[in-house]
Amino acid sequence: MKTALLLVSLTFCGLLSMAQQPFVANMDESKVGSITLPNPLQKPDGTIVKNKKAWEKQRLYWLDQFQKVMYGKMPSKKLPQSSQLVSRTEIMGGKAIQYVWALTFTGKHSVTVLGVLPNKPGKVPVFLGLNFCGNQTTSTEPSIPIFEKYVICNEAGQFKNNLGQAESRGAWASRWQFEKVIAAGYGSITVACGDFEEDLPTGYRNGIRSTLADQLGLKAEEWSCIGAWAWGLSRTADFLETIPQIDAKKIIVHGHSRLGKAALWAGANDQRFAAIISNESGEGGAALSRRNYGENLWRITNSFPHWFLNSYKDYAYKENDLPFDQHILMSLLAPRPLYVASAMGDQWSDPRGEFLGAQNTEAVYQLYGKTGLGTVAFPGLNTPVGQQVRYHIREGKHDMTDYDWGEYLRFVGEIVKPVKNHPQH
Repeated sequence: MKTALLLVSLTFCGLLSMAQQPFVANMDESKVGSITLPNPLQKPDGTIVKNKKAWEKQRLYWLDQFQKVMYGKMPSKKLPQSSQLVSRTEIMGGKAIQYVWALTFTGKHSVTVLGVLPNKPGKVPVFLGLNFCGNQTTSTEPSIPIFEKYVICNEAGQFKNNLGQAESRGAWASRWQFEKVIAAGYGSITVACGDFEEDLPTGYRNGIRSTLADQLGLKAEEWSCIGAWAWGLSRTADFLETIPQIDAKKIIVHGHSRLGKAALWAGANDQRFAAIISNESGEGGAALSRRNYGENLWRITNSFPHWFLNSYKDYAYKENDLPFDQHILMSLLAPRPLYVASAMGDQWSDPRGEFLGAQNTEAVYQLYGKTGLGTVAFPGLNTPVGQQVRYHIREGKHDMTDYDWGEYLRFVGEIVKPVKNHPQH
């Protein structure tokens, strides 16, 4: 592992560091030091949870802490939604059907849902995840509408002024591996994250935190962009429950990078998700905030202030004062299957911190009689470890690859098995 100090001068949106000093990220494991993590089983009065019934009450306490400090409230109101089938196209030589649906909330806010399902009888489990830069980037199929809102992508020729062009079709298809998913007997569902909220500090103005504020009964500042994305995943799951071809009890929520953070938060709030996958979600996701390695709390909240509550910034360089750490967020997913993955070339996301975050869920999984990661050591490259909680670090950079998908499919295949050739109801 390369050890160095990475000097990053931050001028994002005109923001500078405290005392006008450039940000210095520690990339040297020997300088991390020891940390003490809060015990997920310790109640506010100091007593320890000893069974899963008591944990179910404790998890509500922790959920409330994350809502108050980090991600914000989650709307309790369910809004009426309507859907319309925009297109249905046979693809992959007839092996799959591609669907495009328009999903509308209270007649005020619409999003476009892309679905790729096996072309065969029976209900199928599906992978559900948000995409960064428009549904058209996940596939080259010409019937997918070009996303017309702001995206973080801006590659020359494919995007212009952060708007997708026809040339962006299939730009990120490798991150979705639709053919591999279909061949394994699953379907894939995706929505552009910007359909719920565009990924910039002013994105809330056109997103659900504004357009649906009155209906949801929340002010924009009471929750966050990550909260809006997580809410969108749950509302998409509501819609999927109405699709006859989908086994709504087997929806696997996943996300890469910042969308991995959203997937974890969605899984914590919505226990319908059968399994949760975090792909290199890093700081604010699976990585422990108390570890001084790679991106830290100060850096992320100054670069991306819209992702979290303003109150979360108060813990910059005071991470030990946080009432929780990210291992507790992932403990809220128990006893469901959880996969956390890292990449050796993505030290910014702190792979070891992601591993330790996943490993420190063990006490909660054991309440349910499950073995999570167990007592394994940090693994070598391309060597997945764990049981109900699994982890790997692969070769390569910050991405979601064919290797990652192969391991995710293997993992859910052991626990969330597809039902083949079962008659439709």
